Amino acid sequence: MHRSRVHALLAELAREHAVPGVQLAIHHEDRTWVWEAGVVRHGEPEPMTTAAAVPTGSITKVVTAATVMALAADGDLDLDEPLAAQVGGLDNLPACLGEALTLRHLLSHTSGLPSDSAAATAPSLRRLLAEEGADLAPLAEPGAAFSYSNLGYLLIGHAIEDVTGMSWAEAIAAIVLTPLGITPRLVVGPRRTGGIVSGHTVDRARGVVRPVAQSLGAVEAPAGAIAASAADLVLIGRALTGHERGALLDPGSIKDMQTPVPGAEPFGMADGWGLGLASYGSAASTSIGHDGTGDGTSCHLRMNPSTGTVVAMTANAGSGFALWRALAAALPEHGVPVRDHDPMPETGAPTPVPPGCEGDYDNGGTVYSIVRRGLETLRLTVDDEPFADLTFGANLRFTMRDCDTGETDQVGRILTDRSGRPSWLQVGGRLARKRDLVPA
Repeated sequence: MHRSRVHALLAELAREHAVPGVQLAIHHEDRTWVWEAGVVRHGEPEPMTTAAAVPTGSITKVVTAATVMALAADGDLDLDEPLAAQVGGLDNLPACLGEALTLRHLLSHTSGLPSDSAAATAPSLRRLLAEEGADLAPLAEPGAAFSYSNLGYLLIGHAIEDVTGMSWAEAIAAIVLTPLGITPRLVVGPRRTGGIVSGHTVDRARGVVRPVAQSLGAVEAPAGAIAASAADLVLIGRALTGHERGALLDPGSIKDMQTPVPGAEPFGMADGWGLGLASYGSAASTSIGHDGTGDGTSCHLRMNPSTGTVVAMTANAGSGFALWRALAAALPEHGVPVRDHDPMPETGAPTPVPPGCEGDYDNGGTVYSIVRRGLETLRLTVDDEPFADLTFGANLRFTMRDCDTGETDQVGRILTDRSGRPSWLQVGGRLARKRDLVPA
């Protein structure tokens, strides 16, 4: 591996994408290297260090998943039995969920649940389920489709609490983080930690960089509360490659986490999804891992199961997502065998705006709307807030130009029913059903 070139590339890309601070850790051929660049907060002199804790957002789900997999391996939970039959506090789930929903569905985002909960201000996971469980309206039957769900991981967090008698934070510390030598640091909840790196919004066109606070609710912790360094994330990744002696999980559990679930199509996010880990690339050369975004942060974890290589990057700016894309594409040239998912070529050449795509699409309490801007342009709004301008390509796929940053690095698609009518929107892996097709 060309270490000096990797460090120089990291610093160059951080400047190009206006990222105030970034960390990169690589474990390869039984050695770990860690680099950093920039500062922890824009406009202030404190440098980014290798130990600084960055809000990792949804990479938290990897730790939540590993915790529940350890409990399942010990016989405390069953991945394939209905969750409501194993865990208390789920008696009021709709029958279609209570009779069929399993941990395997929840871990692989094939639960059919909406992305988020309207009761995110509830004081506990048990109270959230008591207040909202009966009103959960699934988007699809469990196992029928992939739709990324933070709410699903809150249910997993509740299961962890119910069977261990500990809080989620205590359980992940005892079962995963402390055994790996990682100091638990959280952005929210009773164990909220000080000294966490600030996130930033970045408008590269205007040259504006602003610090932002984390807004995660305490009850949402199992889906996104962990703050960590890139070096911490590499320790987690090493434990899940299957190459470490005295591994955190047994080989069968690790394989379950790594192996894509049949029928799960995380369009625009990854090439497949296992039990807590996404897969990137073809079967012949697959990497696994997870991405995470806090408020103004972008974090990425990749592992190569064949070589044991692990790469982790944390950035304290939303523009770190574009930085990661550029870095991940270059790493194989520097002797680091990891892959990323690049959705951009999937859309093909631009095509005229297809008919019937405009309208409102529901994902639980979130409303995605496709509205016309002029004769040839469509815009996506989320709960009436501008989100992205859309450029359609082949097969009802589209690229999204972010309304705030101007970045064009994400894609979505429209799915049709059997008659060919636009019926579903999939953005960020989340499905939303066209409102005029939902029975009154």
